[in-house]
Amino acid sequence: MSPNRLDIGRILSTPVPMLLPDNGPVHVLVVGEAPGPRGADKSGVPFFGDAAGRHLYAALQRLGAVVLPPELDNLPWDGAAFTAAGLAPVAHGVALGNAYDRCPSDDGQSFRAPIRSELESARNFTRLNRDLDQLSRCGLRGIVTLGRVATRTFDTLFKQQPRPALACRALPHPSAQGLLSMAPDRGKGAKMVDLQEAWMARCAYTVIEAGYPAPHQDAV
Repeated sequence: MSPNRLDIGRILSTPVPMLLPDNGPVHVLVVGEAPGPRGADKSGVPFFGDAAGRHLYAALQRLGAVVLPPELDNLPWDGAAFTAAGLAPVAHGVALGNAYDRCPSDDGQSFRAPIRSELESARNFTRLNRDLDQLSRCGLRGIVTLGRVATRTFDTLFKQQPRPALACRALPHPSAQGLLSMAPDRGKGAKMVDLQEAWMARCAYTVIEAGYPAPHQDAV
């Protein structure tokens, strides 16, 4: 990892590639919006250190789809801290990526959401199609998108280049806003820890529904 990844005072906006298994098939691709400024922008690994990634990795770990270093228990959930410690997750049967592959920023200091023209640009769609072609050769069965932006981007991509063999499933983003959106009465009276647990259970179910072998089946 480049030493520049430790520069926590600025947004790097360097491309973050997919997290892939070292070997074996890839059953499901899980896709978020873009690398976060304190997470994947610093760790170079999708969702690793991003606020949303904590719940995603926990859900995938329950399935045996990822293995997290035990040293994480002694560190803040922070991409720069993970890079400094030389830590990274290991994927099994899943790939993790983003609809936009770099942390968006206009000044290198402040994060902004990726805009639609960036997400649906020829460059970005070429990248996404290239990644999907690679994963299809590894046995890809389905895609799980997290949040409205990732879902809309892949819906538009598949209108241009359909991939009918892939199962497509969408989940709310595991941010506080996304968690509240999936709760009855917009989460009124609910505890955030309960909403997080419900999201993780739903995430695990959706990843299986998209094509990941259920835990009782043969492991990857």
